[in-house]
Amino acid sequence: MASKKRTGGEASEEVENNPADVPAKKKLKNDKRKSREISDSGDANSPAAAPPGVASSAKDMEKKKKRKASDKERKRAALEKDEGASGPGAVVVNSKAEEADKYVASSSSSSGGLPELPLNYFRDLASADASVRKTAAESLLLRLQEIQKQYEMLPDKDSVNGGLMLEAEKNDGLDDCAPHLRYTIRRLIRGVSSSRECARQGFALGLTLPVGLIPNIKVESLMKLIVDSLAVSSSMKGQDVKECLLGRLFAYGAVARSGRLSKDWESDKETPIIIEFINAIICLAAKKRYLQEPAVHVLLDLAGKLPSEALSNHVIEAPELHKWFEQATEVGNPDALLLALKLREKISVEHPVFGKLLPVPFSPAKFFSADHLSSIANCFKESTFCQPRVHSLWHVVVDMLLPETVVHKEDDTSLSNPSKKGKRVRKSSPFEEEMTKNIQNFCEIIIEGTLLSSSHDRKHLAFDILLLLLPRLPASFVPSVLSYKFVQCLMDILSTKDSWLHKVALHFRGVLLDWVRNDDARRVAVTMAFQKHSDGKFDTITRTKTIKELTAEFETEDGCTLFLQNLMNLFVDEQRSPGEPSNMKWALEPCSLNSDQSQTTDDNSEIGSNEEKDSFGTAGNSDLLKSWVIESLPGILKHAKLAPEAKCRLQKQILKFLAVQGLFRASLGTEVTSFELQEKFKWPKTAAPTALCKMCIEQLLLLLSNSQKVEDSLPKENGLEPDDLGSYFMKFLSTLQNIPSVSLFRSLNEADEKAIKELQETESKLSREERNCGLSADSNKLYAMRHLIVQLLLQVLLHPGEFSEAAYELTICCDKAFSLSAGEGEADDEAPEVIDVLVDTLLSLLPQSSAPMRSAIEQVFKYFCQDVTDDGLLRMLRVIKKDLKPARHQEPESEDLDEEDEDCLAIEEEEEDIDEAETGETGESDEQTDDSETVIGIQKADKEELPENSDDSDSDEGMDDDAMFRMDTYLAQIFKEKKNQAGGETAQSQLVLFKLRVLSLLEIYLHENPGHAHVLTVYSNLAQALVNPNTAESSEQLMQRIWGIVQKRIFKAKEFPKDDSVQLPILVSLLEKNLKLAAKPFKRKKSGADSSKKKLSAARNRYKMISNLAQNSTYWILKIIDARKFSESELQKILDIFKNVLVGYFDTKKSQIKIEFLEEVFRRRPWIGHHLFGFLLEKCESAKMEFRRIEALDLITETMRSLARDEQQSDREASSKAMKTHLQKLSQLMKAIASKMPEKQARRSQVRKSFHRIFQMVSKLKLTKQFLKKLGEDGQSACESSSIRDLFLEFRNTEE
Repeated sequence: MASKKRTGGEASEEVENNPADVPAKKKLKNDKRKSREISDSGDANSPAAAPPGVASSAKDMEKKKKRKASDKERKRAALEKDEGASGPGAVVVNSKAEEADKYVASSSSSSGGLPELPLNYFRDLASADASVRKTAAESLLLRLQEIQKQYEMLPDKDSVNGGLMLEAEKNDGLDDCAPHLRYTIRRLIRGVSSSRECARQGFALGLTLPVGLIPNIKVESLMKLIVDSLAVSSSMKGQDVKECLLGRLFAYGAVARSGRLSKDWESDKETPIIIEFINAIICLAAKKRYLQEPAVHVLLDLAGKLPSEALSNHVIEAPELHKWFEQATEVGNPDALLLALKLREKISVEHPVFGKLLPVPFSPAKFFSADHLSSIANCFKESTFCQPRVHSLWHVVVDMLLPETVVHKEDDTSLSNPSKKGKRVRKSSPFEEEMTKNIQNFCEIIIEGTLLSSSHDRKHLAFDILLLLLPRLPASFVPSVLSYKFVQCLMDILSTKDSWLHKVALHFRGVLLDWVRNDDARRVAVTMAFQKHSDGKFDTITRTKTIKELTAEFETEDGCTLFLQNLMNLFVDEQRSPGEPSNMKWALEPCSLNSDQSQTTDDNSEIGSNEEKDSFGTAGNSDLLKSWVIESLPGILKHAKLAPEAKCRLQKQILKFLAVQGLFRASLGTEVTSFELQEKFKWPKTAAPTALCKMCIEQLLLLLSNSQKVEDSLPKENGLEPDDLGSYFMKFLSTLQNIPSVSLFRSLNEADEKAIKELQETESKLSREERNCGLSADSNKLYAMRHLIVQLLLQVLLHPGEFSEAAYELTICCDKAFSLSAGEGEADDEAPEVIDVLVDTLLSLLPQSSAPMRSAIEQVFKYFCQDVTDDGLLRMLRVIKKDLKPARHQEPESEDLDEEDEDCLAIEEEEEDIDEAETGETGESDEQTDDSETVIGIQKADKEELPENSDDSDSDEGMDDDAMFRMDTYLAQIFKEKKNQAGGETAQSQLVLFKLRVLSLLEIYLHENPGHAHVLTVYSNLAQALVNPNTAESSEQLMQRIWGIVQKRIFKAKEFPKDDSVQLPILVSLLEKNLKLAAKPFKRKKSGADSSKKKLSAARNRYKMISNLAQNSTYWILKIIDARKFSESELQKILDIFKNVLVGYFDTKKSQIKIEFLEEVFRRRPWIGHHLFGFLLEKCESAKMEFRRIEALDLITETMRSLARDEQQSDREASSKAMKTHLQKLSQLMKAIASKMPEKQARRSQVRKSFHRIFQMVSKLKLTKQFLKKLGEDGQSACESSSIRDLFLEFRNTEE
């Protein structure tokens, strides 16, 4: 029971007071328990003895005690239920003591006239509500002051003291205090050791107020009472010991905060109580590690209430404090360092007591010097014991590192415009330089050298410290904080998900991203630090998207400019201090010199030979990091929401940097100043290898391509845009070429040099022509051609010897197409068409072109495709139908099907012969065929197909056979690679890639010429390629691409060919072959195996696609035929084709044409069904296969539905008249079916459904009587005796 339990505090108190009487007291407790059960007298020697003020007999007193004890037990049980049981070490007053307390409160007024002391004050002091605790403490203080005041006014204090001793009967030194106050002090001291709810805080507050405001309480006696009441004995358990020690600490804290020591010092400046108090706290802190930091805070609370004289003469002179400070650096005591820093701050004088903890004389610079930090590193290292909480020492250190005033000033500076032009850079103040040095030393010695190189706990502490620094850390200090070692540690942790610190690192990353979210300077600094210390692979190593998220949030011009400057400085490896702004202003700082010459600054005397330039650099940043810089430059503007002018300014800066680093080298030194451009350009001291130069060119191509797309979407006001990036690049290129001390990054042969010069001249001519033409139709052609020339010029530099010939041909095409050359007015009649040469040149550029180059080619083709001739179109289509050597182990059933499919869509036999001639060397020819023979054979085949009026001779300047047919040469090279088994896969993939690129051009052609007659030609060739088995085998993507173009751009296009150029024979041939293809059966492989299931599924899918192609082609061709409005004699050929289809359908099982397909044809083109109705009835009646006859009923009902459609009176009469001619055949068919109904229920249901529709159509045409007459008695009897009896009777009753 609760009344029989005693707390550790009480037990320890008794042990300390009377250690020898412990067994006797245990025996005494047993005697008391027995005496309560069998005796009517109380124990006068017990601590809860009744107060002597009550005048009654022993029997009455015992009854009263029992009654009140039972009431007290009930209240106590209710209180424990509501507030929870006390902790294992809680100091709980036993029931007898509380009984006596109750008596004290109720009877004190009658005995001594003192006010009552309500015990609910103590209960409220343990409340979780701070306001309740505060109110209880204040009320308790007021009551105690009142009691003490009345107690002092009593004439006979001994009578009251003798009666109300309670627990204060011991020699506690509080002789001048009232018994209630003495009891309260003891109970408050015991209460601070209780862990129940907030008892420790509440009782400490309750102790603070009376100690500070009631002078009768002697501090010396109180200190002794604290030690005696909360003494630790050897019999206590660990938790009990902890509660007692914490109770002492809270009691000392109450004394310190009460201000009583300050008052005592003021009354007696020689008082030893302060030194004794300091020694007591230090001794207490030495008992347990977790007591040290709160003990320091108690001392700091005391120091805050004492004047500086008292601190110097008493606090610092405490012997225990001296010992603590002396041993701090050896044992690593962060609390001693914290106390030393705070005390020195308060006394503001140098004192030898601080020893090695603080430098003499003290200053932040000396404190954060490398030597001093190394000496006190152990103190910082041992501060991890209080994790996950950060030790208070670190907050003081952060305040010293980054004072608030300096931080705000630095932030204001960082928010200034980074792109502001200025020739002078603001110099750092001495204080800022000192703070920068302090941060560097702190990060190098403490963060990196002490914490990161130690245990996981200390690495965790390092992250916590940086989180403390972040809110006030200027952007200029980020490189020092995010150092190489720290970034490497962060990457190691993030890359290991099962690491103990992984969540810590993720939390740090999240806080860091939030910290930089609204500050571009911080974002740039963090991005640069991460990438510089990871060689540009931070996201790759950590498997996060940190850098991607950081770089995606630049939305302003200032932020983009700042990021761009840092990227360029990082590339050239400009070494500078973190706090010093860069002097490198890429084209943002005008040059003050007005000379027309250029100046070279030699920073390294010599750069090295060309061979050394191609090797990897040994100094500066790594090539991986530089490659990341190059790849990041064009993406700066991806997410920025900038005005066109601002975006153009940034694009020009990026363009100039990529052009300088990728295309040029400084012959002397690393810096070149162009006085013409008024700009200074810089290269890395170690020349970038050729691979990085190529990356710069590739990104330059991408930048120009993206700018072209944006410019195409904007309206042009006056011809050539002043912000045209392609024109700006050409001018910039010419300017740099004229600087003597600048040369290209590689030497060029004579052909490439000539090609570059001609491309520059042609671009200049096109620019002038574009300005002159204004907004005419040719302006788009000129604009697209200019961008293609720029792209081709860079390709010549990127791939020497590969594009010079194409560049030469393109310049000739531009001269002839736009009449740029003088004396070009008359054209040679025997020369090939310029557009054909242009198409051939574009095709020759496609195979090895990059994405930006292909985009420029597509733009040029878009504006020239309306002029494409038949020859040019056929050359493009021939690429789509090209095949490599077929596999020798081809499936037999697929050979038959695929060969027939290919023949079905062949329009011209000559074209097939040409294809065979062109691919002959890849078939059964000898494998040792020379490559030159292959090329010649292809060229001869191409010549045979040229129109008669064309001439492939050298009549046109520079247009020889090799130039015109380079595309076929490329195909021949692919065929050559196919002969090599090792290169077979590569050759096939190259051919597929080439076809996909040509398909993009064809899609553009179809989009720009939707109703042109050439659409039919494109359709037929694409259909042939689609049914070609090699297409499906080579690439599923290629097949789907062709099918998508045919569907979207041909079948579903709003316009279609319908002019006179579309000849009926071609349409008839296409229709016939598509119907054959739709009727072709699927041939399953006989020898099946598990391994062939996948092939069988692919074959089925391909069969469905080809069948779908044939059906949609039929609909589309019939739509064209209807639009041409051919005569009936011409349409007879169409009807004959469908007759053959019906014959095949009824007479043979090989025809797999779907009846739903024919029904849809009859629905879309009713005239076909009307003309074939009689023939359909005859074939249906004579059909050998019952299921075909039943299926054909749907065609009959669809034809009759179109005849019986609600139309005008004249049309209805004509339909009725036409139907009369077929009543005889219809009645005979129905009679035959009714006489022999199908056995299967499904087919009988289909017959019933079809007959019902036929009866309705006949009735609608008012031909019931004639139909019954033609049906005859036998037919009517057959109908009445079959399953359609009810339908027939209803039909006949309608006529009657």
